[in-house]
Amino acid sequence: MSRDEQEHYEGRFPGFDVLSQSQHWDPVTAGVVLSRIGMAPDIRFFTPAEEAIATALCDLLLNQQDDARVPVVNLIDSRLAEQETDGWRYEDMPEDSQAWRDTLAALDDDARSRFDTAFAACSRDQQATLVQAVQDLGSDAWHGLCATHVWSLWTRYACTAFYSHPSAWNEIGFPGPAYPRGYKNRGVNAREPFEVRDAKPTDDPARGNS
Repeated sequence: MSRDEQEHYEGRFPGFDVLSQSQHWDPVTAGVVLSRIGMAPDIRFFTPAEEAIATALCDLLLNQQDDARVPVVNLIDSRLAEQETDGWRYEDMPEDSQAWRDTLAALDDDARSRFDTAFAACSRDQQATLVQAVQDLGSDAWHGLCATHVWSLWTRYACTAFYSHPSAWNEIGFPGPAYPRGYKNRGVNAREPFEVRDAKPTDDPARGNS
């Protein structure tokens, strides 16, 4: 999302633009955050086929099809290329980089077996059916891996990438780093002058309300 698009973003927090506060951040923090806007990092880890599968998967997990897009797959790819993991993994799972390759290939195999086409070429409903099947397995095995642990891998990386981006901060009304300025208005429903009231406080995004 461009700066102009961010400034005109209308959602739960209409008119809110976290980047308007960037002059209050320390230089290092500002540099890190501002590097996340503009051109997305090049794909270096995923193959073109894996990138297509990962993009379809993450768009589905984060419901980005109709919204302003955060370059989630590029951010995940950058982490994997740099081997920037969470610092831990489940004992029964491969290293995260290999786990991503294996699970994307398995998802594509499921799509070809069930719908006779690649996962990225499936309809959104077909993709949802395949992904939901993984989640529904719980602790049972999926292609030799614990389905719950596969689900954790996908959602941890997807959510970390999504919520590291200023566009997502605008969506949830998060005003960004508090350092060094800090906050003066503490307490429930106490807002800083630069914060915006939730325009849809009774809506629950998890239930699909709008």
